[in-house]
Amino acid sequence: MAISRRSFIQGSAVSALGLAAGVTPKFSFAADSKDAIKIASILDLSGGLDIYGKPMSNAINLAAEEINAAGGLLGRPLQVINYDAQSNMQLYAQYAQQAALKDKVAVVHGGITSASREVIRPVLDRFRSLYFYPAQYEGGVCDRNYFSSGSTPAQTVEKLVPYAVKKWGKKVYVLAADYNYGQIVSAWVKKSVHDNGGEVVTVEFFPLDVTDFGAAISKIQSAKPDMVWSALVGGAHISFYRQWHAAGMSGKIPIASTVFGGGNEHIILSPEESNGILVAANYMQEIPSPENKAFVERFHARYGANTPYISDLAMGAYQGMLIWAEGVRKAGDIDRMKVIEALESGVTLTSPSGKLSVDPATHHCSLDVHIAEVENHQMKILETFTDQAPVDTAMVCDLKKNPRDTKQYQIEL
Repeated sequence: MAISRRSFIQGSAVSALGLAAGVTPKFSFAADSKDAIKIASILDLSGGLDIYGKPMSNAINLAAEEINAAGGLLGRPLQVINYDAQSNMQLYAQYAQQAALKDKVAVVHGGITSASREVIRPVLDRFRSLYFYPAQYEGGVCDRNYFSSGSTPAQTVEKLVPYAVKKWGKKVYVLAADYNYGQIVSAWVKKSVHDNGGEVVTVEFFPLDVTDFGAAISKIQSAKPDMVWSALVGGAHISFYRQWHAAGMSGKIPIASTVFGGGNEHIILSPEESNGILVAANYMQEIPSPENKAFVERFHARYGANTPYISDLAMGAYQGMLIWAEGVRKAGDIDRMKVIEALESGVTLTSPSGKLSVDPATHHCSLDVHIAEVENHQMKILETFTDQAPVDTAMVCDLKKNPRDTKQYQIEL
């Protein structure tokens, strides 16, 4: 299977970006430059998860273009190799190996679902290729070769559950995708609901290809919870929200989620099907900061005014590039261990999502979290937490003490 697209950020692209972003490029790199730093993006650009993968890929390529427009890294241009994993775990493994051995990339940014991450991660560990995972996820991965640029339940679930319980009530019904993300996030929800004096009456899991939620809706109607917590994932699961509305449940039992919106569900669904859903995420396009407004303008200038809503997952991919680039600058080298050590010495930067810092002990980020309510295809931000919440408090990961650790730790109830 051939790579779906190879994108070398070269002189003409840099010039166009400079005009769009109001930046004058310092260098114009030749298309045949042999000094290019190769980076890999392994994402689902087709298949059932492309609703997540396409904007993430756009964000990675935009970041590379902006870095090149400012002179590259260490005076060298970035060459992005975009692999389309086609929502196929076998292709994730194949492309991770190809990126490491054949293309000899300096870093891999990729994976969407936790399942795809756990296919990529051991391959890149084995071949000593640096790995950045861009998605918000269930947390717990402890691996010195791995950095996470998205949020974890300790940062989102732990903020949204108390907010929702106070607003709606303490009886919660959980729907979740049936793989490690949904299973572990559900455990976090149960813990947080219990800690806030509530009760999870049912946790129901669904494979990613399930589209019929009629039986589940009937069970919820019988259980009469105060709210539904959704950890449903992917294009098939969007059917739940449509069927929920068709059953007359919109507005009767409210919904909260830390994953809704990651695939632009609030844009795809009608306002009647999605208004009122509460979400929590590190990034929303509506963040009113000057940095974010400028980023949205650059993104739209690059991909068109009608480009889809910029998702939290896209921001995870964009800021993952920023973090890696800062590590390279600080290290003065693209060598894997030198970049790791540079990032472990402490890196803090401001991205469109807000301030973020790399935690040296866990290789996760402390970052801002926003709670919002879906309103007419937009995220109406209700509260922002800038306390730089730490990564998972349930983790025992400490890569300073145990640099050889490669486990994923899970929350204990």
